[in-house]
Amino acid sequence: MLAKILVVDDEPSIIDVLTRFLSREGYEVVTASNGREALERVTEVWPDLILLDVTMPEVDGFTVCQRLKEDEKTALIPI
Repeated sequence: MLAKILVVDDEPSIIDVLTRFLSREGYEVVTASNGREALERVTEVWPDLILLDVTMPEVDGFTVCQRLKEDEKTALIPI
């Protein structure tokens, strides 16, 4: 089973570079373009790791991290 990584960034070029690199290394990559979308995607795909930008519109990365760590279902996902 491939490890699933959620890449969260509001810069499409960053998402593109990370997706291509991680896919070549054998990871399954799921993306989100902002914090709100990231919070929704986590419970849809249950990633093994989250790569999270901190400066984003709508919900910033610090808030996303805090919300995920406060929820016992997502608290152990490495960010």
